Amino acid sequence: MLGVTYHMNNKAIIKLRAMEPEDIDNIYDWENDPTTWICSAAHQPFSRHTLQQFINDCASADIYSCHQLRLMGIDNDGLAVGCVDLFDFDPYHQRAGIGIIVDRSKRRKGFGLAMLREVEQFALEHLRLHQLHCTIASDNKASIALFATAGYTQCGTLKQWNLDGSNNWRDALMFQKIIN
Repeated sequence: MLGVTYHMNNKAIIKLRAMEPEDIDNIYDWENDPTTWICSAAHQPFSRHTLQQFINDCASADIYSCHQLRLMGIDNDGLAVGCVDLFDFDPYHQRAGIGIIVDRSKRRKGFGLAMLREVEQFALEHLRLHQLHCTIASDNKASIALFATAGYTQCGTLKQWNLDGSNNWRDALMFQKIIN
């Protein structure tokens, strides 16, 4: 564990840790959910083998060399509730992109906000980042609300940015947060 814990009403509800081989089932389910593909670069299912290789590669990767980091959100019972990614890591300009996914069964319970708070603290203290940014589909109301609640500010709109599975173009909203 990273040693960071988010507290809600004086009760720890989330810790972040590196991905482990036993996370394969969760990662497989999350990455192969077509409803999330509009929010990511994925456009097709991933094989279990490909995802296992990804987990293995992440275990030995360094954010300074691969410019990305995926961390698992773990609840008090030791169960994975989601994951958060840092990507496009730029140590010179002290910024990174951020993405998050929360397991369907754990949504609207505070885990997404807890993971954001944890990764922000980690990014500030350990990576010395100045800001985080994300791009959200304009119709993803839950994600927009999550990032707004976490203090991210909308700083732009990308017109007709994402093509969905029905051949419709969707705008994307850019958000950023200065964390130090």
